[in-house]
Amino acid sequence: MHTLRLALLGLAACVAIILGWAYWHEAARGPGSGRVTERQASPQEIAAMRRAIERTVAGTPDYSGFFETLKAAFPAEYEAFLARAAERAASAGESASADALMIEAARGLRRSHGILAAQADGPALDRYFDARYAMLHALAANDQGLCVAFLYGGGHADFVGFSRDHRALLAALAAAGLNAISDGKDKRGDRERPTEEDFHTLENALRAQGVSNAAIATLLDGKVLNPPLSDGEMCQAGEIYLKTLAALPEAPRRRIYGFAVELMARS
Repeated sequence: MHTLRLALLGLAACVAIILGWAYWHEAARGPGSGRVTERQASPQEIAAMRRAIERTVAGTPDYSGFFETLKAAFPAEYEAFLARAAERAASAGESASADALMIEAARGLRRSHGILAAQADGPALDRYFDARYAMLHALAANDQGLCVAFLYGGGHADFVGFSRDHRALLAALAAAGLNAISDGKDKRGDRERPTEEDFHTLENALRAQGVSNAAIATLLDGKVLNPPLSDGEMCQAGEIYLKTLAALPEAPRRRIYGFAVELMARS
């Protein structure tokens, strides 16, 4: 079925780009992490590391607001994040960076409560996808190879430096996701699924913006081309994809957005 093919292969790939496993995995490892031998930490060491982590996130202005909101809106998720991070850091003998902690917390929230964002009001979804576009646009200007790796959720060591140097973008994206989840939690409404016509409209709009059939097949159908498209073409197509989605009429745009975040939560 065309709709499911587009949604499950294309959208599932795209919505995973921001807070996917590969991004967290690379950011959390950091230089030299392969040489760290973990051991069983004592409760005192874990408690001390927890306090250190709380100081780290509270002392990082770009991220502190997210953690404060997370603690207030989802206290159980906040406590679970702290427990995981503190135990791992105590066992390794060192804490992760503020950027890695931010990514881990946002990823944990997405996995546990992300499905609620699909029920959020349209403006909350619009802000979330606007933040996604801002992140991809900055990546495109920074490094097109990094942009493509990010577009498809691939691990890339340079994400560590990018996150550190672009904390405001990461914070805005995570905050927009948290706000959408909180909004959906309050609304608990049902959103219509995207229609066949919605996806035809999107595909035609991409062609009208000059996106090649090969790039559309890669973005929407998840096809692996041999040879692959250049980083420059794929990065540009990814930007156009998100801009085109944002420019769709309100009803189809928000149906696709809602379905996309639902797929992200289930991925």
